[in-house]
Amino acid sequence: MRTVPTLLAGDHFVRNELLAAELGKLPEVSFDFREVTLPWPLTPYGRVAEVDEASDAEDELIAALPGIEVAVTQMGPFTERVLDAAPDLRFLVCCRGGPVNVNVPAATKRGIIVSSTPGRNAGAAAEHAVTLMLGALRNLPRLQRTLEDGQWRSDLYAYDECGGELDGATVGLIGFGAIGRRVARVMLAFGARVLVNDPFITAAPEGIELTGLEELLRRSDVVSLHARLTEETRGMIGADQLALMPRGGVLVNTARGGLLDYDATVDALESGQLSAAAFDVFPTEPLPAGSRLLTAPNVVMTPHLAGATRQTAHRAGSIAAEAVAAYLAGRDPVGKVA
Repeated sequence: MRTVPTLLAGDHFVRNELLAAELGKLPEVSFDFREVTLPWPLTPYGRVAEVDEASDAEDELIAALPGIEVAVTQMGPFTERVLDAAPDLRFLVCCRGGPVNVNVPAATKRGIIVSSTPGRNAGAAAEHAVTLMLGALRNLPRLQRTLEDGQWRSDLYAYDECGGELDGATVGLIGFGAIGRRVARVMLAFGARVLVNDPFITAAPEGIELTGLEELLRRSDVVSLHARLTEETRGMIGADQLALMPRGGVLVNTARGGLLDYDATVDALESGQLSAAAFDVFPTEPLPAGSRLLTAPNVVMTPHLAGATRQTAHRAGSIAAEAVAAYLAGRDPVGKVA
């Protein structure tokens, strides 16, 4: 039976014991584990050298990597400096949708295969997007605050004060990957009409209409962002795009803060162009104390927690184990990126 020297660089969400348990299920192989526990999410991630969204733990990884063939991590900063200290590393699994914390070109140059765990948080993120959408439509934070303040605001039943429904509404989804597809199914179940804009999609399931971005914005009562952040999509929704939406529309962003001009969004909220908005992601994280979002009307916000479910953590471990199994068998893993 082959023994594989393996580094588990988990954290307080995707735990090392979870990763070890999933890898331990693989037949006809044993693992010699070395472990590093990274501080995320108790300590926020950030930029580390040339990689993004990583824990500041280069030295810990450098100390642990000699002799390691396989590494599994979520927030480990696999920078060029770290990779230089890993001459035996041949396979690296990043337990995320994309390996933003890995210098992929540097890994490829050193003959290291890099894989991610696509879809690990699709269910959680889709459910969270729908939750935020409903919370914005019905202005749930405002209603809760009235009760916390000792008020019983039956006047909020008035026509000019109450919210809207998804049943019969037109919902536009920008991005139609694993998360967007799940949101679309839920929207159809609610009785909404669903429009989708995604340049990589040429056909949509029954009941879903593919459209251009401007047409989607003009026709949608609710717009939800599910696109990846690239140079092409950065800032794709700004003042001009928000002005295309029907007055009183609702905007939801659970994808990446860089997709959206938040100042323009607050302007739209203050003018009534948007009746409500909901966000799990922001242009700067953590959200600065003086952010206009904190005083904007009718906003629902959560601190980048859309994927935070126990099922997501377990799914990340199982997908990572499948990737390691594929590597050991000489096959390309599903999430191979380089």
